[in-house]
Amino acid sequence: MSREPIVVAPGTTLGETAQLMRDLDVGMIPVCDGNTLLGMITDRDIAIRGVASQLDPASGVEEVMTKNVLYCFEDDPIEKAAKLMEDAQVRRLVVLTRDKSLIGILSLGDLATRTEERATVAEAVKAISEPAFH
Repeated sequence: MSREPIVVAPGTTLGETAQLMRDLDVGMIPVCDGNTLLGMITDRDIAIRGVASQLDPASGVEEVMTKNVLYCFEDDPIEKAAKLMEDAQVRRLVVLTRDKSLIGILSLGDLATRTEERATVAEAVKAISEPAFH
């Protein structure tokens, strides 16, 4: 997992967040109050919920962030994290301590490059990549 991810506060503007995403070359940033995870802001949230709704770029990310965030705990088995990603068809998973403090983000790339569980990774990639509607 990527440890100590860059985060934004709920009042950070959409414009500042979009610039940060551009500069970091990322599409998702956790929204936190200290170490407490409040939600996630994605480039899609900014485009679909912000720009398409004609929100001012000075609006805070809390207006468009995703509040229900999928997560795993730092001591969960990798298979459990992969299964969560498969079931939700997501490529990234927030990693929390047992007291629910944010400590990292686990990506599909992390699974692919940092684990020997090739079957687990292959199954996760297949399930995540399948269209939701058949």
